Amino acid sequence: MSRISKEQVAHVAHLARLSFSEEELEKFTHQLDAIITYAEQLNELDTSNVKPTSHVLDMKNVMREDVPEKGLPREEVLKNAPDHQDGLIRVPSILE
Repeated sequence: MSRISKEQVAHVAHLARLSFSEEELEKFTHQLDAIITYAEQLNELDTSNVKPTSHVLDMKNVMREDVPEKGLPREEVLKNAPDHQDGLIRVPSILE
């Protein structure tokens, strides 16, 4: 028994503004049914002794400390700017 119908796949495709041929709808219906079947197999696992987690890896804060550092000299930065004036980088105007 299929857990998802071709009409449901067509409806979701319509919502996503996708158009599929009848052959593609059949293919995707079969593939989505296989995915749902696999997910249902995972639901059969006994996870009563597994602690809830928010991430599969034991991660700690991997961000570096926010320590101020000296920036590049202005002259070195302006060497890479295609257009600059009075120590500032000039960019094309986007507002009228």
